[in-house]
Amino acid sequence: MKNDNGVRIEPGMSVEVVTQSMTNPLLNNGGRQVADAFMRIYGIDLRRAGAMNTTYLDIERIG
Repeated sequence: MKNDNGVRIEPGMSVEVVTQSMTNPLLNNGGRQVADAFMRIYGIDLRRAGAMNTTYLDIERIG
């Protein structure tokens, strides 16, 4: 859990992003797809919370 700059992130929050590359989506294009997905689904800005890293987010490849 993280609560910073008015943004609260809780365990269990998840998003799915589709990428064309095999690289970590947090490292690809500055994590834009992940940040956009969290904004779209939860209305939260991960960049503002300083949570755009693997300390707060787990990446799981599906398929």
